[in-house]
Amino acid sequence: MHTQLGIDPRTMLRSLRGVFRYIPDLFRFRSKYTGPLELMPCLNDWHEEGGATKSEYFWQDLLVARNIFEANPATHVDIGSRVDGFVSHVASFREIEVFDIRPIAMKIPGVKFKQADLMNRLPEQKEYCDSLSCLHALEHFGLGRYGDPIDPDGFKHGLVNMSRLLRNGGRFYLSVPIGVERVVFNANRVFDPRTIARIADEQGLLLRSLTIIQEGGKYMEIVPDPPTLAQWATQRYALGLFIFDKCEKEFR
Repeated sequence: MHTQLGIDPRTMLRSLRGVFRYIPDLFRFRSKYTGPLELMPCLNDWHEEGGATKSEYFWQDLLVARNIFEANPATHVDIGSRVDGFVSHVASFREIEVFDIRPIAMKIPGVKFKQADLMNRLPEQKEYCDSLSCLHALEHFGLGRYGDPIDPDGFKHGLVNMSRLLRNGGRFYLSVPIGVERVVFNANRVFDPRTIARIADEQGLLLRSLTIIQEGGKYMEIVPDPPTLAQWATQRYALGLFIFDKCEKEFR
C-alpha cells in the first residue's frame, strides 16, 4: 500500500545514502569542469547490478520467448502480457498477435492488435492459433483493475475461452502466481496450482511442464505430479509457468 501512495521506505533510505556520495562527486566534477551544468541526481544506481535479472517478469519473458523461437509456430497469439516485455521480445524475431482488454493506440512493428475481453467467448476465433501465451495476466481477470467487469469467476471464463482459441496439438504458455489460494483485491489472485491444472485438464489441456520462478530470479522446473503440486499450494507466493498441450479429445 505504501508504494501506491508514493512512499517506498527502502528507496527513500537508499536515496539518502546516495546523497552522501552525490554531493562530494558533484564538487569533484565541478572542480574539473567549467561548461554548462544541470543537476539530475540519480541516487540508486550505485547499488544496482549491470542488468536487472532478478525479476520474475524477466525470466518468464525470456524463457517463453526462447520456447516460441525454437518451436516456430504458424500463428502465435498473446493474451494480455506486457507489451514492453514479452511481446516486444517475440516481435523482434516474428509476427505476434495480441488480444487485450485495454486499447493499444500505437502501431508496433511485428504486432497485430485486437481489443478483446477474454472473459467472453470469441466465436470467430475458435481454434484460431497453434501457439498461445498469457503471462502474468489471468490472475487479474474479473477484479476490475484494468477496466474489466467484476466477476469472481472471471479467471475460469478466461482460461476456458483461451483454450478455445488453441487448435488441437497447439501449445499454451501460462504464468500465474501460485501458493495459498486467495484474492488480493484488486491487485491479483494467487492460485493453488491444482486449480489451474484441473480447469485446464477439463478443457483438454495436458500439463507438460511447470517451472517455478521465485524471488531473486531463482527458477527450477519441477515434476508437476499431485504431491508436488500440493506442496507448492502451501507456499506463500511463487510464479508458476505452466506449459500445456491441447489434446486430441472433443472440446467441451
